[in-house]
Amino acid sequence: MKIMTNKSVLLEPLQQVGGVVERRQTLPILANILLNLRGETLFITATDLEVEMKTSAQVQADGELDITVPARKMIDICRALPENSEIKIILEGERMTVVSGASRFTLGTLPAKDYPLIEPTVAINRFSVSGNTLKKLIEKTHFAMAQQDVRYYLNGMLLEVREGRIRTVATDGHRLATSENAIEQAPEFQVIIPRKAVIELAKLLNDVSEIVSVEISPNHIRLNIGCTNFTSKLVDGKFPDYNRVIPENSEKIVFADRESLKDALYRTAILSNEKYRGIRFKLTNNYLELLAHNPEQEEAKEELEIEYQGEELIIGFNVGYLIEVLNVLETDRVKLLLNDSNSSCLVEEESSSNNQYVIMPMRL
Repeated sequence: MKIMTNKSVLLEPLQQVGGVVERRQTLPILANILLNLRGETLFITATDLEVEMKTSAQVQADGELDITVPARKMIDICRALPENSEIKIILEGERMTVVSGASRFTLGTLPAKDYPLIEPTVAINRFSVSGNTLKKLIEKTHFAMAQQDVRYYLNGMLLEVREGRIRTVATDGHRLATSENAIEQAPEFQVIIPRKAVIELAKLLNDVSEIVSVEISPNHIRLNIGCTNFTSKLVDGKFPDYNRVIPENSEKIVFADRESLKDALYRTAILSNEKYRGIRFKLTNNYLELLAHNPEQEEAKEELEIEYQGEELIIGFNVGYLIEVLNVLETDRVKLLLNDSNSSCLVEEESSSNNQYVIMPMRL
């Protein structure tokens, strides 16, 4: 069996699925990718038993092939070849040989019948959404997901449709991010997508403007994006009621230039405590003072003109949380809504509440 192709044709789908493959595996075959040849279409699949991605490439071949090969080695070989290299893939017994010019690589294989594929149950909800919309929803919130939290339902992102709005929500217990957009003709549901699936999905949706079809079954979510199928198990748990966390009727409202505030926070953060990243905010009329200390008795101070009228307020925040929020917002000005030094801060765009971010205060 021989397959003829080009580096530019093969490398992109290999890299696309490669992110799913974990470097450390409990099963040797999970370090491999599955190759299925049907006519002149080469299907490439990767899974870690939680997430599965399947895509395809058009090649010059005829016949059928089902085999698995080491993912990292195959990707590294293709990546290392000169641009626009012609590639010949030859399967002989249990060995696969990749030939390009004067280069020749022989790889071990494992049988395709042993490769574990995710088989979702029948979908109970189906809808379509723009790839751009879904990508933005993920971009605006994914950074707030927890990492290895014992509250396993926080190690992922909530995706829900309710009252004609599609929404993503992420929280690690110290901050919360939510983003929403209008959607038509979609059933109401609420699911939690695991952290790894969210990260891989964000990469997959890069520069995707076409319509994405989404199928949700009791335990899985499957997205069809062009010629790529993306499947992930869902987190079995109940996401906290995020609406209870979002402050209402805030008494103190601050408007600030987003870039100026972000730059000031970056500078002040240089001398903040590396472990706790705390910065003190001091608000007075149309004036913000930022102050940071560290255990070496060093100090950073920034002064910034803002739009604020009200009583003096001193409050502490994790500077990293604020910078991450300001990085994903796109408006020139941002709005901060506060009550007192012990209450959470709500950050929004100046003229829209589609993206909302709640940050808990710190005691400094």
